[in-house]
Amino acid sequence: MEILLAEDDDGVAGALVEVLYDHGHVTRRVTRGKDVLTYHRSSDLLLLDLGLPDVDGLEVLRRLRAVSDLSVVVLTARGDERSVVRGLRLGADDYLVKPVRLTELLARIEAVTRRTAAQAPPAARTVRVGDVEILLDARQVRVDGTEVELTAKEYDVLAVLARRAGTAVSREQVLDEVWGDANHAVSRSLDVHLTQLRAKLGRPELLTTIRGFGFRLGD
Repeated sequence: MEILLAEDDDGVAGALVEVLYDHGHVTRRVTRGKDVLTYHRSSDLLLLDLGLPDVDGLEVLRRLRAVSDLSVVVLTARGDERSVVRGLRLGADDYLVKPVRLTELLARIEAVTRRTAAQAPPAARTVRVGDVEILLDARQVRVDGTEVELTAKEYDVLAVLARRAGTAVSREQVLDEVWGDANHAVSRSLDVHLTQLRAKLGRPELLTTIRGFGFRLGD
């Protein structure tokens, strides 16, 4: 499993990376909150310390949850009730207070991973909305049986929405998944691609803009 470790203490990070490696996990260690928002897409789980030097860990968690459902285990010295409650309410899957026994940490990681896998719906490889058909594996789009030529970015935007057809998807999440980082992507580019998508599909009513939030494909 690919684990992203956000920890600015070298001693703690070194011990964690070593034990995770011994149990078959590949770990990328970062020391800043902004790096979590850059690298989370290539990870299966985040171990998050709250005392990061640039951005408070709870704020990192809030921003992450706006664009990702990545599994998060908070690992921090903050054991007060308010911090624990805030962390869980902001979307942490588990919350551990340092010092923690490494065997317990490994067990918690396994439990979160099992729970996430059990809750995940099977991935639809072909999505149909009206007479529009999106073949995710083949990266093809058909309208009324006729293939439509899209650019790579146009297809990527459509695929993000297609995987959640009928559900509102935030602008930040689309930017994050297509451009890799919602904090640095050029938001205007997304609007241009959506305009082109509507024109090429010829079904503008299927791509709805939700003012102040994002977009939805289908009803």
